[in-house]
Amino acid sequence: MKPSQSRFDHTRYQPFPAMKKTDRRWPDNTIEKAPLWCSVDLRDGNQALIEPMTVEQKCQLFQLLVNIGFKEIEVGFPAASTPDFDFVRKIIDDGMIPEDVTIQVLTQAREHLIARTFEALQGCRRAVVHVYNSTSKVQREQVFQRDRAGILAIAEEGARLVAAEAAKHPDTEWVFQYSPESFTGTEMDFAAEVCNAVMAIWQPTPEKPVILNLPATVEMSTPNIFADQIEWFIEHLDNRESAICSVHTHNDRGCAVAAAELAIMAGADRVEGTLFGNGERTGNMDIITMAMNLYSQGIDPQLDLSCSDEIIRIYTECTSLPVHPRHPWFGELVYTAFSGSHQDAIRKCLNQREEDDIWDVAYLPIDPADIGRDYQEVIRINSQSGKGGVAFVLEQEQGLQLPRWLQIALSAAVQSEAENASAEISANQIWDIFQKHFMPSNPNLQIGGYRLERKDGGEFVKVELITEKGTVTIARNGQGPMEAFASGLEQLGVQLDILDYSEHALGNGSNAKAASYVHASIDGQRFCGVGIDKDIVLASLKAILAAANQTTKHQMGNAISAA
Repeated sequence: MKPSQSRFDHTRYQPFPAMKKTDRRWPDNTIEKAPLWCSVDLRDGNQALIEPMTVEQKCQLFQLLVNIGFKEIEVGFPAASTPDFDFVRKIIDDGMIPEDVTIQVLTQAREHLIARTFEALQGCRRAVVHVYNSTSKVQREQVFQRDRAGILAIAEEGARLVAAEAAKHPDTEWVFQYSPESFTGTEMDFAAEVCNAVMAIWQPTPEKPVILNLPATVEMSTPNIFADQIEWFIEHLDNRESAICSVHTHNDRGCAVAAAELAIMAGADRVEGTLFGNGERTGNMDIITMAMNLYSQGIDPQLDLSCSDEIIRIYTECTSLPVHPRHPWFGELVYTAFSGSHQDAIRKCLNQREEDDIWDVAYLPIDPADIGRDYQEVIRINSQSGKGGVAFVLEQEQGLQLPRWLQIALSAAVQSEAENASAEISANQIWDIFQKHFMPSNPNLQIGGYRLERKDGGEFVKVELITEKGTVTIARNGQGPMEAFASGLEQLGVQLDILDYSEHALGNGSNAKAASYVHASIDGQRFCGVGIDKDIVLASLKAILAAANQTTKHQMGNAISAA
């Protein structure tokens, strides 16, 4: 495409103006506790779906939100659609709302919509009525074509109507919430003026506060500017102690979580968001991400996210939306290491941990087990994997503790297979590769039995080797059975020198097996052999023979025939 034909022209846009605030305090603050959470999955998230949820799906998702621990849940816009109205009635009539959970509903600041909203809430024990109108400069001038006074009048009239309707239903405990929609695009002095006017009508007290919800309806700036706006707004509230300051960030710039976190540092008390950030355009603030961010810093998020797979299952069933495999904290691959250096670091850290240690593991910011994942998912193998990751898989799956020299040899074999396959290698495939390379079965040469006795200051070993041409017996003295057997292979034309050896038990008890590993030089080439058997001596003899079996077949065959 020629430059003259492109519409990709940055000069059509202007930077969002930073606030002239020299007394900002929020950069020195830290988050020490979880905010009040409000899930808007059933309203803001639902209206963003191609196919909105059915009443049954909403009931299922509502129950999930309750189980997670949400105490405030926005359940819909009952005046806007029959399904929303019916769902609100169902959870009230069927007694589905726990005593410690408050539902929230949304309505525009219009008389007939407010009346219909209260109709939907009849008989509810406690409810938040969330009323809003847009206050931003662009909406004021281009959509509503009103001045500041006209927009202020809409907010004040909506506040009066809400208070009047609530007075007709004294059996319900009402909580009032107001949002200056598109707060971030509103001049801060006007946003404060409108909210102060609404509070003057509702007359909140510290014992019965209102909620002032400040939406980044469209994310327009970097998170630090949003934090400046929140701090400035709070400083200019007339009755701060009687207001819960809430934020509702969207993700147009990909910074919704960061903006919400900085807003809490700037003094906000409450956060609205959705599971996995579902919402219009690029989505809402992702409550799971922010809550897990707090959890990873040692802060109780006041939400139980331990059953990640169950949360994902219900969420996807209800919304028909997938969860990205790289989604922070909950994605399928986020606790998976493909890089060899990462795998090696993870394995070493995990092996050094004691049960009660503070979590401090390379590349794993939390213990995956905390959210229902297991360590078998931590290491996965492809052509980018290294010796540590491959060894970790065998240790987890087979109990084998490979010495370093065998890790190196196995890693090369697995990497070669992965490159040829151009795909991930499973744990079963790794085991197959391991056996093929280091425990090769040779029908021409197998151990039929052995006898061991002390003789002449050393050990005498007699091994029967079964071949296709009959039985060959090797009888030799040595410092131990391994040295004796290795030297005895000379009569088959195999010059085998043991360079290194390692062994360990597999399991506990009388039925436990032993694993033996041999690093050998055969005719100037290096081979690794592995033997597994209940008899530790036989396991070591099998390991030597496994190394010998990797020499050329014709060489072994000729030697056997001559023997």
